[in-house]
Amino acid sequence: MTEKVFWIDPYKTQLKSIVTQISGDDIELSQTIFYAESGGQESDKGTIAGVPVVKAHKSGTRIVYSLESASELNVGDEVLTEIDWSRRYALMKLHFAAEVVLELFTQRFNGIHKVGAHISEDKSRIDFEWPENIGAILPEIQREAQALLDSDSVIESAFSDEPEERRYWKVEGFAQVSCGGTHLKRTKEVGQIALKRKNVGKGKERVEIRLV
Repeated sequence: MTEKVFWIDPYKTQLKSIVTQISGDDIELSQTIFYAESGGQESDKGTIAGVPVVKAHKSGTRIVYSLESASELNVGDEVLTEIDWSRRYALMKLHFAAEVVLELFTQRFNGIHKVGAHISEDKSRIDFEWPENIGAILPEIQREAQALLDSDSVIESAFSDEPEERRYWKVEGFAQVSCGGTHLKRTKEVGQIALKRKNVGKGKERVEIRLV
């Protein structure tokens, strides 16, 4: 099983580790800082041993990296992983902003149901199953979300079940939410956000979140 250093230190951009498995151009590592897409948060971009990672995917508690070519690598090799930090940091900000917005909707509307989410480096979005137009309430949700972000509160991130690799984030006095993504240390790091409503079909509402 790969040790997920991106949970221990999500601000780390380089890491030396050992190649533990190779199958064609797919490899696994003893430790990793390279996040694989999960929970709507896109994968990191970067290189392993100087070779671009084409795809990163989870398989249970394993993470498999598909390289442009792994022909020069062998099991037991020490390799350097480097990630695109500007992309990672944008993903962390937009991920947490989306989590805050989702939690505010959940707290306000009993029975609202999330049916989709996606976090890219440009924007994040949440799709709800909801029969009403949420446009009227969006300015208030944005104000409440921004107030929470501006509070500069500590974001705690830890395991709720370490053997099963289940994690959560918590802001004291606001919420504790199950989530296996990469998280900021403090809410203020997100900065200013802007919310926009989109209708994506009958009975569905979408909220897009961007950094200002």
